Amino acid sequence: MSTAKPGMTPAPRRDLVVAFLCGGLVAAMIGLSFAAVPFYSWFCRTTGYGGTTQVATTRPTQISDRTITVRFDSNVAAGLPWRFEPERRTIDVKLGEVVTVYYSVTNQAARATAGQAGYNVSPPTVGAYFTKINCFCFTEQTMQPGEKRDMAVVFYVDPKLAEDSEQNNLDLITLSYTFYPVRPPSNPPPQAEEGSVGAAAESATPAKSGRI
Repeated sequence: MSTAKPGMTPAPRRDLVVAFLCGGLVAAMIGLSFAAVPFYSWFCRTTGYGGTTQVATTRPTQISDRTITVRFDSNVAAGLPWRFEPERRTIDVKLGEVVTVYYSVTNQAARATAGQAGYNVSPPTVGAYFTKINCFCFTEQTMQPGEKRDMAVVFYVDPKLAEDSEQNNLDLITLSYTFYPVRPPSNPPPQAEEGSVGAAAESATPAKSGRI
């Protein structure tokens, strides 16, 4: 004889409903997490949030008399045997002035290694006005033993920055790059015969990249 009171849902059915609701909630959260990644990326590129810079293919139409100092920072993550440094540490630029600066990269290992650079600018709020025309970031770079390259970044600071009252006291922007190691090159070069390695290294010409 059933002891369930009138109006009460049997336990198995109630448990099934709870499990179904929990499963739906988990699926919805997973879907939102995947959707959040491209949305966050778009949001950062659009607003400059978190120091994300802008990208352009043309020069600005005006140059302001206001001058800002841009400082260049370089870092190499653990596990990547590279020397990485800018040709200069600071430069004074006018708003709207297109500037080209080179970073020098040297593979100090006796083997081919690969890296990829990420970047940001500070203060973070200036990312919406820092615009790059050409850059080596987010492009995998494979360097041969002892190889040295000059990599260019072409940028300008948008003249619209002068219209932002929150940036009235801004006089320094830091552009920071960090190279991270990536997987080993898929097709490593054949090993040279004994006695020929030194001669090959002496005759190698440092490669240039990023010049426009």
